[in-house]
Amino acid sequence: MKVSVIGAGSWGTAVAWLLGEKSVDVTLWAREPEIAEGVNADGHNPMFLRDVTLGPAVSATADLAEAIDGAGAVIVVTPSHGVRGVAEVMSQTLPDDVPVINLAKGVEQNTLMRMTQILEEVVGNRERLAALSGPNHAEEVSKGVPSATVVAAYDESVGRMFQDLFMAPTFRVYTNPDVVGVELCGASKNVVAVAAGMVDGLGYGDNTKATLMTRGLAEMSRLGSHLGANPMTYMGLAGMGDLIVTCTSRHSRNRGLGEWVAGGGTVESYAAETHMVAEGAKSAVALDDLAAKLEIEMPITRQVRAILYEGHMASEAASILMGRAAVDEFHGMGLVEDGE
Repeated sequence: MKVSVIGAGSWGTAVAWLLGEKSVDVTLWAREPEIAEGVNADGHNPMFLRDVTLGPAVSATADLAEAIDGAGAVIVVTPSHGVRGVAEVMSQTLPDDVPVINLAKGVEQNTLMRMTQILEEVVGNRERLAALSGPNHAEEVSKGVPSATVVAAYDESVGRMFQDLFMAPTFRVYTNPDVVGVELCGASKNVVAVAAGMVDGLGYGDNTKATLMTRGLAEMSRLGSHLGANPMTYMGLAGMGDLIVTCTSRHSRNRGLGEWVAGGGTVESYAAETHMVAEGAKSAVALDDLAAKLEIEMPITRQVRAILYEGHMASEAASILMGRAAVDEFHGMGLVEDGE
């Protein structure tokens, strides 16, 4: 079966490597023609994960229609803000029964839609859609470092198919029917990771970071509870697992952005310096808007947005968060009924 990997950044390259090592016939779509040329010429992405060798099972193209032609499955690995655009192009030629899995982690600004919701709206047939999320830094997956992830699908057979496709000796794949929770975990943990980076940049201690991560998980769970997610998803790989790695790893773009901003930098200067997209920067806006729409409290998200885009100082956020009114630890998370 031919598999199309749509997006040739670090994660897309790592996925192409992972599948190529299993001798899966992979066509990698790159927005930049020079990336496709480099992969085809010498098996290396000249811009991302340049030391990773893509084997003979992997080829590349800058033509999206060519990339999906004849594919038995499509893997979308673009930044979240690019999902709608590639889906619109794919919808012109992609058969409506080809399974599509999304690996982008975010919520679309303005529409406040999750990625599979966008795919359903543009390419149709929700039953063929799935999402993959977990503690999966591309730099480690592409080196065969033991890792695990979660596939969530609307149809169990689609979830099992993608589980089998991705499962490898160093990449363990679990299934979870909670698409809403898995996708929301992936988007919201990035915002908490930006805040964790700010904690590092301000020189706060382990107590502060542990508190931030734990209350961030509570905030993530509160959002999920209001949107019908399974609370247990937040205890799993897509929730706690991904939150831990994104808040602590040297590979984390979102943690790096937070540290950069705490040191006086901006979202724009970080992108220019690293040539990387930190999804938490966009998700902070979308999730803050979503929280306002749902009338729920997401104070960490509110502060991250204020610091990134409204001129607030990172050094002020701690006193604002620490000074909030005292509440029950599981306030608003839907774990128990009022009065119990």
